[in-house]
Amino acid sequence: MIENHEYSGAFPDRNFRSLQADCENCFGLCCVALPFAASADFAIDKDAGQPCINLQSDFRCGVHTSLRQRGFRGCTVYDCFGAGQKVSHVTFGGNDWRQFPESAKQMIEVFPIMRQLHEMLWYLTEALALQPACQIHEALNLALNETERLTFLSPDTLREVDVTAHRADVNALLLRTSELVRAEALRQHKKSSKRQKTYSRGADLIGAKLRGADLRGANLRGAYLIAADLREADLRVADLIGADFRDADLRGADLTGSIFLTQAQLNAAKGDADTKLPPSLTHPTHWST
Repeated sequence: MIENHEYSGAFPDRNFRSLQADCENCFGLCCVALPFAASADFAIDKDAGQPCINLQSDFRCGVHTSLRQRGFRGCTVYDCFGAGQKVSHVTFGGNDWRQFPESAKQMIEVFPIMRQLHEMLWYLTEALALQPACQIHEALNLALNETERLTFLSPDTLREVDVTAHRADVNALLLRTSELVRAEALRQHKKSSKRQKTYSRGADLIGAKLRGADLRGANLRGAYLIAADLREADLRVADLIGADFRDADLRGADLTGSIFLTQAQLNAAKGDADTKLPPSLTHPTHWST
């Protein structure tokens, strides 16, 4: 029988470790729950709920070390923010969908919801660490508490959560955080000899030539930076939430202190050992050295 784990009021230490994917403790949920179509990112078509042909009986990927070479680049970009292990071992108490096939449909429905909640936890955890946003830390902390409470709901209750409405509330706080942090950064750098570039939310920068650009404190929320040349660009304290970095060239770029950058964004980009990253993120293994 599936065990329901309701919120107990006790949270683990708040850091990024619990919000990072731990595939060794997941039932291969991203390989089952998510659909994909044959494209530059995936070699085959797969429907939601259909296990990937590469998923083994132990829930490991049979071609993990050669995903890109075999046409599964999309798998190397995806990040669940730790939702996989949460659903596997908390929401469903360690009972996998193969042993308990009656839970499979429910687990597949819950996983994308948990992934969204964990993504919000990532952003809120980062926001609480940003000192210029201290005036709204109480509101951020309340939002984090509520988001984390939702992640401990039973499967049936989780499926009823209005994630869109909750995300809108969280996003308002993240936007205010960004404004406070970037305003402080721009005050510090207002005497810069370089002319800083400014962009509006969702800017179309596909293929843009931004090598060496001073983008400190820039608002790049939702920007389309696909195949953009950002070599040696200064992206410190830039708001990068939702920015599309597919095939963007980040070699030598400085992203230390950038706001709301995720591992999935980096995984989709190109970079090298000279690309500077926030300490919570790592250089993807496919980047040049």
